[in-house]
Amino acid sequence: MDVSLLTLFPEMFDGFLASSIIRRAQESARVSIRRYNIRDHADGPHRQVDDSPFGGGPGMVMKADVLAKALQKAKGERSAHVVYLSPQGPRFDQTSAKRLAREAHLILVCGHYEGVDERFIHRYVDEEISLGDFVLTGGEIPAMAVVDAVIRLLPGVLGNAESAPEDSFYNGLLDHPHYTRPAVLSDANRKMETAVPDVLRSGNHAAIADWRRRQALLRTLIRRPDLIDGAPLSKAEQRLITTLRQELESIESEKEQGISHGAL
Repeated sequence: MDVSLLTLFPEMFDGFLASSIIRRAQESARVSIRRYNIRDHADGPHRQVDDSPFGGGPGMVMKADVLAKALQKAKGERSAHVVYLSPQGPRFDQTSAKRLAREAHLILVCGHYEGVDERFIHRYVDEEISLGDFVLTGGEIPAMAVVDAVIRLLPGVLGNAESAPEDSFYNGLLDHPHYTRPAVLSDANRKMETAVPDVLRSGNHAAIADWRRRQALLRTLIRRPDLIDGAPLSKAEQRLITTLRQELESIESEKEQGISHGAL
């Protein structure tokens, strides 16, 4: 996969591209990531990349002609899927990451100031993407998030091929809880010990899989119930969700009555 980053601040990506999974993915030739400084494609002694908006108003707007030149340099003679990181785009999620991971050449445009000239968006951008309902100084941080989420889905990037399908949101649910050594965690100050659930140390892989799926369903139901309706659930899991909802409602009722309860 080829990834091109159009940015005014290419140095912001230095640490990101040189670290962890992203670095290893490049070294193994799973992905090629190139940065293009938008300012290099501006004319005049001052390399002006922005100008005041027509109609007046605060801030500056990035120039469409400069962006178009930078895009053409990144694109070359190849086709590419062009994404503009924008607070006005649809919210980025795991489904978006899986879709973008199928692209051969992905170009991410990092905006700044009050945004970019709308004509550039209409003529060259395939889609806009937002990280959420908030505004950042520029598109570099969202671009890093998109690149990280997409690249880890490419074949051979993760050390364990089963890691990605176990992630939260990959199959529509949050991930199950994770534990590692020590099996019993002691807290001297509170004079208490917390043990890993017995099932995870049982060696019974079927029981472990059932426990993990139940915990994923329960965690999603408690923390992100909005995800449940769109999750690909079997009939048995749908029945389990009904049971879990009833149990949670019972617990809430007991709380209101001041009755203590244990964990599900």
